[in-house]
Amino acid sequence: MEKGHVYIYAGEGRGKSQAAIGKAVQTAEAGGRTVLIQFLKGKGLEGSEFLRRLEPEIKLFRFEKSDEIYEELSEERKQEEISNIRNGINFARKVVSTGECDLLILDEVLGLVEKGILSVTELKELLECRETMDVILTGINLSDEICVLADEVSKIETVKFKVWE
Repeated sequence: MEKGHVYIYAGEGRGKSQAAIGKAVQTAEAGGRTVLIQFLKGKGLEGSEFLRRLEPEIKLFRFEKSDEIYEELSEERKQEEISNIRNGINFARKVVSTGECDLLILDEVLGLVEKGILSVTELKELLECRETMDVILTGINLSDEICVLADEVSKIETVKFKVWE
C-alpha cells in the first residue's frame, strides 16, 4: 500500500488556500472525500454557502471561536483560541487515524508552527499516520525542517509588473 502524499503550498503570495480547494474539488470529482480544517483566518470560509453545497464530499471545519484574525486578538483571547486550535489539531489527528477522508487540508497550519502553537515534531507525527491519505499544508513561512516532510513544495508569490508607457 502506497503512502499518501504531502503537499505544501507556501509563500507570501495569494492563492494558497484556493489552490488547496482546487485540489479538494478534483478529489471530489474523482469520488473522494476531503476534510478542510482552517486555522488563524478569523471567520475564514466558514460562512461560504458554496463550500457548504459541496458537502459531504468536502467538509469544512474551523475550531476558533473569534471571527477576528488571530494577530488582532488580546493576549487573553489568544490563549483561549490556542485551546480551540489545539482541539482542531486533535480533530485532525482523529481524521488521519480513522482514514476519514482521501485528502486532508490543514489550511494555515504552517502559521501554527511559526507561532509555537504546534511543534514540527507534532506535525511530523500527525503526517506519519496518514497511510494512503494525501495531506496539504498551507501557510506563509516555510522552513527546511518542514520542507523535508513533504513530497512536493509549491512556493506561491505574487508578482506585480509595471505597465510600460
